[in-house]
Amino acid sequence: MQWIRQLAADENGQSLAEYGLLTALIAVACIVAVKTLGGSIQAKFMTLADSIAE
Repeated sequence: MQWIRQLAADENGQSLAEYGLLTALIAVACIVAVKTLGGSIQAKFMTLADSIAE
């Protein structure tokens, strides 16, 4: 019974899960930003490439 109490009081796994969730949230935010801004960034690079080619 004491082992179960110690397991419930242990917070090491809990902080690892929080870091995992935070990392996943940052990854989703990056993907959304790239998807949202991808078209306009591509247009800017195409304009830049055209001006360099001339």
